[in-house]
Amino acid sequence: MGRKNNENRKHRENRNETGETTGRLEGKNPILEALKAEHTINRVYLEKSSKDPVIGKIYAIARSKGIVVSYLDKDKMNQMSETRNHQGVIADVTPYSYAEVDDILKKADDLGQMPFIFILDGITDPNNLGSIIRTAECAGVHGIILPKRRSAALTPVVAKVAAGAAEHIPVARVTNLTRTIQDLKEKGLWIAGADVSGETCYYEYDYQSPLAVVIGSEGEGISHLVRENCDVLLRIPMYGRINSLNAAVAAALIAFRAAEKREEAAL
Repeated sequence: MGRKNNENRKHRENRNETGETTGRLEGKNPILEALKAEHTINRVYLEKSSKDPVIGKIYAIARSKGIVVSYLDKDKMNQMSETRNHQGVIADVTPYSYAEVDDILKKADDLGQMPFIFILDGITDPNNLGSIIRTAECAGVHGIILPKRRSAALTPVVAKVAAGAAEHIPVARVTNLTRTIQDLKEKGLWIAGADVSGETCYYEYDYQSPLAVVIGSEGEGISHLVRENCDVLLRIPMYGRINSLNAAVAAALIAFRAAEKREEAAL
């Protein structure tokens, strides 16, 4: 009974005055980026005792946009926080809108670039997802595709770890990764899977084609059907006793190697 009451209370807290369901952002960078990206923010909560100049900047931007700002004591902020690391600022926002796969392809086309996409297969840890989103945005990846099942979603924890990057990179959710991969192939993309037994070393691949890179989970790697639909498997050499990397680290190595190779080709 107590658990149900807590869930109901939390659900009520995530609605605004009109009854519209809201999401929540926490932390200075995610909220600053949301303000810059014109993400709809319903209310900003600031810690009363904070003297942080960044908090002052958030207050000024929020007020200039007509956003309601409330000051709360530290204990109340801690109670509201889902990430346990709010840094003195929490915002009620409209939930993130997932993109369509075609939106990601259009972004690449609008930039006059060959598509470069991450497909995440079984990434269930929100910290890993947030790190990958941050890395992908910094490395110029055009978008990320997630399955609707067996995957972390865009939550306050993910947004906090992504440090604002989720505001700038489209993320699509699909029902069937294998079908999506087949559709991407029909549109001219190559599919490269990151796999410990891959035949091609990741730093030897040229990345000079429309490309989607599949990153699997740390425990199971890429699922069998998805692996079978990859055109090439990329191996990250291991020199220690452990034979696998954190998924976010693997994504970072490949993303920035691809960025480097593409930049060299453009010169």
